[in-house]
Parts: sequence; C-alpha cells; structure tokens
Amino acid sequence: MLLTNTNSDIISDKNQLSQIFFQGCKLDENIGVESEKLLVYKDSYKAVTYSDVVKILKSFSEIGWEKIFEGDNLIALKSDDGMISLEPGSQIELSLKPLKTLEEIDIKLTEFYNNLRDFADKTDAVILDSGIQCVSTFEDIDIIPKKRYEYMTKYLPSKNLSPFIMMRETAGIQVNFDYKSEEDAIKKLSLSLKMSPIISSIYANSPLRNSQLSEYKSLRADSWLKVDEQRCGFISKKLFDKDLNFSFSDYVETLLDVPLIFIQRGENYYYTDKTFREFLSEGFLDFSANMNDWQNHISLYFPDVRLKSYIEIRNHDAQNPIMTFSVPAFWKGIIYNPEAMEEIEKILSVYTYEDFMTLRKDTPLFGINAQIGKIKVIDLIKEFFDISYYSLKSLGSDEEKYLDCVYEYISQKRVPADNIIDNYNKKIS
Repeated sequence: MLLTNTNSDIISDKNQLSQIFFQGCKLDENIGVESEKLLVYKDSYKAVTYSDVVKILKSFSEIGWEKIFEGDNLIALKSDDGMISLEPGSQIELSLKPLKTLEEIDIKLTEFYNNLRDFADKTDAVILDSGIQCVSTFEDIDIIPKKRYEYMTKYLPSKNLSPFIMMRETAGIQVNFDYKSEEDAIKKLSLSLKMSPIISSIYANSPLRNSQLSEYKSLRADSWLKVDEQRCGFISKKLFDKDLNFSFSDYVETLLDVPLIFIQRGENYYYTDKTFREFLSEGFLDFSANMNDWQNHISLYFPDVRLKSYIEIRNHDAQNPIMTFSVPAFWKGIIYNPEAMEEIEKILSVYTYEDFMTLRKDTPLFGINAQIGKIKVIDLIKEFFDISYYSLKSLGSDEEKYLDCVYEYISQKRVPADNIIDNYNKKIS
C-alpha cells in the first residue's frame, strides 16, 4: 500500500521548528492549570475501571460538556472551560483554559471537583486525593483504548525498568505560564527547573502503594525517574550555567535527538524509534516530517518543566482541593514577578548542575529533609514561599491567602504524605 502524507505543511527548513515557541510569546500573564485525579471504589479502594470512568464522562456530557471519541471509544470532553481527558490508567484530568486570577481558578476547579465527586458517587467511587493509587498496581489497571498510550506502552519498557507505574498509577498537578520573549521564556524555564525538585518536595503526597507504606514521600516523583532519562529530567546542562547561554534553537536541537515513538497519519499510527532528526533527514516509509509530527513530538517529551507556547511546570503530586489551589498561587508569585525571580536566582546561584541532579533523585525519598549542599530543603522552601507570599500580597487582591495551607505544613516541618503515613500507622496499630 502506498503511504502518503495527509498534511501539506511539510518541514523544509529546520528554522520552522522553533517558530512554535516564538509564536508563543505574548504580553499576557494568564495561568493554566491541569489537575489529574485518581478514582477508587469505596469498598475496596481499587482503581475504577475504564468502563465506569466512561459513565462519569457521560454524566459530564449531560451538563454541557461535548464528547470526544477515538474510534468508538469515549476518551475526552470539551467545553468553554477547557478539556476533561483521560490519562493511561483512567485518571481523569481537567485542563482549564488560561485564566487571569486565582479566584477564577478556584471557582472553576471547585465546580469540577464537586461534579466529579457527585458523578463518581453514582459508580460507588470516590476521589483519591493522593499522587498514586494506594491499592491497585499497574498490573491490575488496563490502559485505556487510546492509540497514543498503546504505542507508549510498547516503547517505554525499552528505556527503563518500570514506566507503567507513572503511566497507570499516578496523578499530578501542572501549571502553565506565559512568556513575553525568548529571553523571558528561557529565564523562566531555567529557574523553574532548578526550583522543581525543591517545590515538589513540599507537595509530596504518595507514600502508600500496593496497600503498603514505602520508604518514599513521593512514589510518583520517583516513578518519573524510572521512565526515560532522555525524555524526562532537566533538558540540558546549559540551562544551569550562570551565563544561561540557551535558546529556542537549543531546545529544538535537544528534541531532535529524542526518538519519536510513533507517527500518525489520520487515524493510522506507525511505530518507530527513529529520532526526529533522522525522520527529518531520511523520512519514514513514504512519509516526510510535517508540523503535526513536530507538535506531537513536543507533547511526548516529558521534562520536569516543559517549553511549549507557554511554560509548563509539571512536578507536583495530586492534592486535596485546598492544597491544589496553592500550586498556581505559589508559582504566580514567582514567575510573574521579575524581582522575585531574581531573588530566588541569587539564592540558587551557588549550586551546580550536579547539586540539582542529586537533589532530583533525593527529594522523592527524603522530601523536605533532603539537602542541597549544606542547606536543608525545608529552609529553602520557607524562603521561597515567603518571597511568593509577599509578591502576591503586593498585588492587593488577597491572593496570598491561597498559600496559608502550605505554611501550616512548613511550620510543622511536614508534608501531605505525613498525613497518609499517620493514618496508615493508626489503622495497623
């Protein structure tokens, strides 16, 4: 059979690849939030099946959300508020359209959580406010019928030991921020990458798996270390250099050497582990690389902070609603205040790329008790949240209130995972 391209936007010049990022430059300061949620049955706490999650999606469709299918399978919904989609293990994710204020985010997320709770109740299920399934493991959780995930299931085991924990068992929170220029984007990308393992530690909320306590504060964060080092992590050592000699073109060059996993033409998918650079120069079957391929490739790259037409900060365990609201609040106080960014950059400037690499591996296990150099992470967290708090307070809109719940943990030198650990120990004592 002759295979042909279905998109005429063929890539003829490598410079086209960085245009996606230049086109993302804007003067807006909106905030996007993506909140993943795990669902479990009330009686067993086992993961809710895809067939029951579909019933929940249909309930959302009855209040105005439009159904999205892949073949005959319901996989997502959309509305003016954003999109509800399914992750590989039937985790439900709300991706809100970008909003201006934290109060708007509060209202939209609260509405979603309330509806999700009510619709889940109809299937005898509840929301698990944790970053990982507490009873079911990936062996018990089927991948949803979505081609993208089928091909990831084929590819990722060739790269690491246990990628299916991340894919099927975990849930997180992502926040997205605008950038004004290439220079602004790279500064935000660099700083948030350095901060990521530090901030993820205060949101550690996944110590319990397979009905047993682990030694980790965040098994979800640890699971990402076991996916695909080339596809995940810190992108480039250059982003940690003091002169920050990094550009959109450098980001493109990094992605060019990452394997594709699959190529899509219409409803057909074709497995390949060619790098995008090889695809660009050699083609694949009868296909030439087009901009849809590039967009898809960007979405299959999973660093701790990702560059798209916005900055996507990814590394937080799923939380209860109140703690969830604090995530966009904290990052808004930093990312949209150049003075706050400069202050934190100065604090972190004494540390090396190797320090941050070590910290990234330590924080899933030790949480806020990890150290970078001779400094405990909890001490940096207190400094960073103070900077964000006063940054938000200077706006005069009372948005700093969303950080109060985190200060309770900071004052007690605890994280959400400690509550799960305490409850587990009470039940077995």
